[in-house]
Amino acid sequence: HDGLVDASIGVLGHIDVVVCAVGMLGHHAGRSMGPAGVDEMVRTNFAGPAAMLAVVADRLAAQGDGTIVVLSSVAAARPRRSNYVYGSSKAGLDAFAQGLGDALVGTGVDVLVVRPGFVRSSMTEGLDPAPMSTDPETVGASVQHALEHRRAGIVWVPSKLGPMFAVLRNAPRPLWRRIAGER
Repeated sequence: HDGLVDASIGVLGHIDVVVCAVGMLGHHAGRSMGPAGVDEMVRTNFAGPAAMLAVVADRLAAQGDGTIVVLSSVAAARPRRSNYVYGSSKAGLDAFAQGLGDALVGTGVDVLVVRPGFVRSSMTEGLDPAPMSTDPETVGASVQHALEHRRAGIVWVPSKLGPMFAVLRNAPRPLWRRIAGER
């Protein structure tokens, strides 16, 4: 990780924004996954990106400014039975990014965590869109808006997911299972 980031800085010079946009979904990533599949998803969605972000954070802090954008997921807020491996791996990355943002306060480096809902993209091809689905262009526009307004913290796409999950995150588990269903 160190070598890749240092080589990138050597070529690019000053880094303004680093975007961590990685994800492995797997259709219904839950009980049907074996240990190797779970391991691969956790490494892809959490462990690998977290290790790279640690290096990126150090380099941006050394230069005294910059923004790290981490694409998380609404699934990080409350994984559901049909995709709990994906949701929990994104929750790990989401929590790491939030803690990293707190650790970087005072360094000039901001962290923006983006929690989109269902994004109609190649990753979700073949799946039925969830309510309030979005597209990559809308997610990109939301990130651009947040960057232009120097907004750090968490951005939900669409924004109405934030207040909705403030409630759903605390819903009793039996109710959550009924709401989430087989999605």
